Amino acid sequence: MSGGPLSASAYEVLGVEPDVDDEALRRAYRLRLRQTHPDTGGDAAEFVRVQRAWELVGTPADRAAYDRGHGPSAETSWSGSADQPSARRDTRPRARSYGHPGGWRRERYLTLIREWAGRGVELADPYAPELVRSAPAEIRRLLADALAEEATARTVADLGMGFTVWHDVAAGDDADSKLDHVVLGPSGLHGVESSDFGGEVRFRRGEVIGEAVGARAPVAELLSRMRAVARSARVRFGGAILVLPDDDLPQAVTPLGRVRGVPVAVASRSSLGPLLRAGVPGARPIGGNELFDVRTRLQQSVRFV
Repeated sequence: MSGGPLSASAYEVLGVEPDVDDEALRRAYRLRLRQTHPDTGGDAAEFVRVQRAWELVGTPADRAAYDRGHGPSAETSWSGSADQPSARRDTRPRARSYGHPGGWRRERYLTLIREWAGRGVELADPYAPELVRSAPAEIRRLLADALAEEATARTVADLGMGFTVWHDVAAGDDADSKLDHVVLGPSGLHGVESSDFGGEVRFRRGEVIGEAVGARAPVAELLSRMRAVARSARVRFGGAILVLPDDDLPQAVTPLGRVRGVPVAVASRSSLGPLLRAGVPGARPIGGNELFDVRTRLQQSVRFV
């Protein structure tokens, strides 16, 4: 792979030539995800860059737009920098966003990795691949889920000004209980959880199961946190979405039907945007004065962890 972190193109980040076919591009993306995944000791920063590169070229339409702006004569990089704007900088209005996506888990990760590595001493690089690789699974999971939250936040921001999102929302009196994202838009009010179990999952009776999931009940946990937020804000959620990495799901979107009265879907990371625009199957859309009222109630009641 040629070039430094700011000079590399999306194709270089994925380790392919610009003229590679779509199937080979997807295979390369999956390989790079496995290579850089923090849960297996990969570089967290590189893991984020791989996801961002896929967001730019992962669909034929996005890839064509990217290629038009990044031909051989392009002078700016795909990632941009503080004093060198990206040629693909999007100037469209973005969703209104509140809170710090992934912030709670990153802080928790930093605390635990320092305690584990040396009784709270300062580490030169708490994200060093060799350090992450050797850390206990529960610490690696915190970092992987923080990165998943950040990826979801980027997707929601791109939905535009018709959407409002609150990140890291307190869900009850327990300091560790939070709802990753509350997303409000014309398609309804959705509770969204971003996870990365590090392996493939299956579904049974409205729940996510699998060796990587272990004894957890992700859908039940998500719905419980949504209920806490709904009671506090006096709002009603229309749907619930669990977001997982593309490679961990048998298909892009799997509707689980109504679970405890709430329409639930499990979505791959790359399909989240279209799903939020359309809404979870069975979710009630919101418009007009009701949307304004729900937004006001949330603004007045939401607390962040």
